[in-house]
Amino acid sequence: MNGPAHLDDILYPPLEPYETGELLVGDGNRVYWEQSGNPAGKPVVFLHGGPGAGTSPWQRRFFDPEKYRIVLFDQRGCGRSTPHASDPAADLRHNTTWHLVGDMELLRRNLGISAWQVFGGSWGSALALAYAQAHPDAVSELVLRGIFTLRRHELEWFYEGGAAAVFPDLWEGFIAPIPVLERSRMIEAYHRRLFDADPAVHIPAGVAWTTWEASTLTLLPDPDLVSSMAEPAAATAFARIENHYFVHNGWFEEGQLIAGVDAIRDIPCVIVQGRYDMCTPFMTAWDLHRSWPEARFVVVPDASHSATEPGIARALREAADSFV
Repeated sequence: MNGPAHLDDILYPPLEPYETGELLVGDGNRVYWEQSGNPAGKPVVFLHGGPGAGTSPWQRRFFDPEKYRIVLFDQRGCGRSTPHASDPAADLRHNTTWHLVGDMELLRRNLGISAWQVFGGSWGSALALAYAQAHPDAVSELVLRGIFTLRRHELEWFYEGGAAAVFPDLWEGFIAPIPVLERSRMIEAYHRRLFDADPAVHIPAGVAWTTWEASTLTLLPDPDLVSSMAEPAAATAFARIENHYFVHNGWFEEGQLIAGVDAIRDIPCVIVQGRYDMCTPFMTAWDLHRSWPEARFVVVPDASHSATEPGIARALREAADSFV
């Protein structure tokens, strides 16, 4: 999938990788990676969202292929990485933020890259911040979109009923698999069902979880996006990995990523945020901006969360272009 047609006038043309591979990262995991663009260009690594969403070919298109060496990889358990989290036997104990940070460092060293631009949206913005704070010397710039730091009130807004004030009709579909007496702790209730060994339990839960998120990503409804994300195996992996991370608060101390800005204050950064983002509301981007005024803060006034929205896509391409 090379992206929605409406992005053809905004992003660079489709391109194919010049190299792909699997990185053995330990604990039985193999991480898919690819490189496209100019092998001698400026290195950039794209961090997908979720966690658990995997990468798509159109995500290469934010970057000028003549100037960038574009690295995409599928984080543990999703996309083309194995084992896949849709497998009932999949063990996520070794799938944490800090495992992913370690995977990124291993990939960077294996590709012979001294420092790279880190470009991430949604969960990818949290992983980008975590990685940069752990390895500031390995990061040349940051481009962050739809800021998400897994603070408790961020998770409660979207998964415990806050966003239901805006989407009460869609919320009914999200709560439907959960008995009334368990609805005061939706993340925990979903955890029990997503990790039930019975496909008759975990698949409907995975599809309901993912459909709720897919239905609220864009300012206007996008049925094609919803249907593509609701494919059972991908939806189950996505929901399981997300839920696993959220139950553990991302393995962060509360507020850790924003409190840790001092470690990366000197890294050039662009923050892109949709004004009407319902999944990762403006409040988190604003808190990061207040703590990091040196970063360039771009607010897209007519957008929600998805990088496929024209205003968001344009801002992200412009941010990437500004660093070459």
